[in-house]
Amino acid sequence: MTRYLISFDDGAMTFPEEELSEVAEASHEVVRKAQEAGVWVFGGGLERQQASVVATGGTVTKGPYPETKAVLGGFSIIDVPSREDALEWAAKIAAACRCAQEVREIMADPAV
Repeated sequence: MTRYLISFDDGAMTFPEEELSEVAEASHEVVRKAQEAGVWVFGGGLERQQASVVATGGTVTKGPYPETKAVLGGFSIIDVPSREDALEWAAKIAAACRCAQEVREIMADPAV
């Protein structure tokens, strides 16, 4: 099987605050279904703008850089047989989170 990263940009989830519990429950339900299906690997939301950038020489700066247009807001990693399956799970996540999801295949580790 192949692993896929399903993610959304910070700020993409735009819904009234009073609907947060409904969105959270819908999102958790998709995760439960993915776990039951045996495709869930890991996922979570990320704190806003809390990134640090560590350069190859070890220098640490606060990030992301100002020219960054999009910042990762959350992600899911799933392990499925095909890209079509990944797109189906992304559609379920998008509906639950009420925001578009980006799907990327994770490169296989050549050592495995």
